[in-house]
Amino acid sequence: MPHSKEQLHTFAELLKQGELVVFPTETVYGLGASAWNPRAVQKIFEVKGRPSDNPLIVHISNVDMVKEFTPSVSARAKLLMQKFWPGPLTLVFNKRPEVPDIVTAGMNTVALRMPNHPTALALIQLSGPLVAPSANKSGRPSPTRPEHIYADYQRKLPVIDGGICDIGIESTVLDLTVNPPVILRPGNITASDIYEACGFTPTDGSDTKAEAPKSPGMKYTHYAPKAKVRWFSTGELSAVAGPALVLCHTSEPKMPPAATGLFWRGDYPGFARELYDTFRKADRDGFDLILVEEFEPEQLAGNERLLSLVNRISKAAGPGS
Repeated sequence: MPHSKEQLHTFAELLKQGELVVFPTETVYGLGASAWNPRAVQKIFEVKGRPSDNPLIVHISNVDMVKEFTPSVSARAKLLMQKFWPGPLTLVFNKRPEVPDIVTAGMNTVALRMPNHPTALALIQLSGPLVAPSANKSGRPSPTRPEHIYADYQRKLPVIDGGICDIGIESTVLDLTVNPPVILRPGNITASDIYEACGFTPTDGSDTKAEAPKSPGMKYTHYAPKAKVRWFSTGELSAVAGPALVLCHTSEPKMPPAATGLFWRGDYPGFARELYDTFRKADRDGFDLILVEEFEPEQLAGNERLLSLVNRISKAAGPGS
């Protein structure tokens, strides 16, 4: 829902005073704190239960803010910002020494993004740059609706209600400190999109097991419901004996007696937008097992955006799923 300027000023003043504020973006809801206030940023780690070696993304409202965080902006970075900002693309730069170490997990790089959401941009314009990881308890599914935040924090945090997030999957993270640039986390902007817009193809580093990751979502199990998440092929369904929530994106197989099926029928953007909400509903409805239909190689080759969906489901399932 739209907020008045007076309301946004109130939220911005809270942020300036070192408080946390939850705000909407086009991807997921973010838990915001002033990027220049280490004590406020520390509250994010405490409230979320987030590991301190997991870096944060700084959200900005205009390109002039980039120079506050990095000493140099390459021609390639300027082209990416021109083509994709505001939007679901996070860029990793070398950082200025004055950027608080707590923001970057002590590394010499900083991740920056300009969200494509009018409320987020207006808030940042009033408050200054904000660090804003997803506004969920650490490891849980990211919030794409205000009620997800209320469930995690029992209304203990101020929340700017922006309705349902449009994309539902976190931003693409592109590391510009290496050549060629590397996608550290897949998202709605793909390697092909970058090639078509900017003339170069980044490499895929999203499966890298870095001890000191430059991007959120690389080192730990993320996005996970309490229920066990597991991939399945349709031929395996007959062996499912107990209650299970079955997520199918192409076919509508016959469900075992104790299973409940949800079907997207090729609506992959809808599947991505509703993924985290579906995970949370599974927990609310008491399912212990979530089965997700596997993607075939030809599906992935024909639709690069599915890589972000596969990444989030695989992270939720954990190793060996």
